[in-house]
Amino acid sequence: MNELEAVAHFMQRHGLLLVTGESCTAGLIAARLADVPGAGQLLDCAFVVYSPDAKKQCLHVGEQTLREHNLTSEPVAREMARGALANSLRANVAIANTGLADDSDDEIPAGTQCFAWAFRDAAGGAPKLYSETRRFRGDRSEIREASALYALQGIQRYFEKMHVL
Repeated sequence: MNELEAVAHFMQRHGLLLVTGESCTAGLIAARLADVPGAGQLLDCAFVVYSPDAKKQCLHVGEQTLREHNLTSEPVAREMARGALANSLRANVAIANTGLADDSDDEIPAGTQCFAWAFRDAAGGAPKLYSETRRFRGDRSEIREASALYALQGIQRYFEKMHVL
């Protein structure tokens, strides 16, 4: 079983349905999951929000958050995950990512990726939210591929952490 199949199997066992809010990966997280047979039972929808305006309009990222924290930040990723989950009536887990795959920013190193995972509370409370920042090396495509796989693998890591707490 490869890494993507392992993620899909875990999601199936735990009844997880995904929505994504993707910036730097531009839909690659959802596309990689869709590569696995039976993915239609695992993926509800995906938002590709590359521009700041799209992040605000589609996923309700706050103007103040963008101004205070920069596009490549965990606070932005967390708001993207919450917004994606809020926009999906069926999904119970969201992944969001934002970052840089090249050296287009003088202050943030290429390969910096900010992720967030949000899990809908079955009781209707606020979603459980986790975030982290990682830096991947390689060319633009390698960084995006590594980011997408890492994001999907985070589902199991944070689901298990949530159930241990």
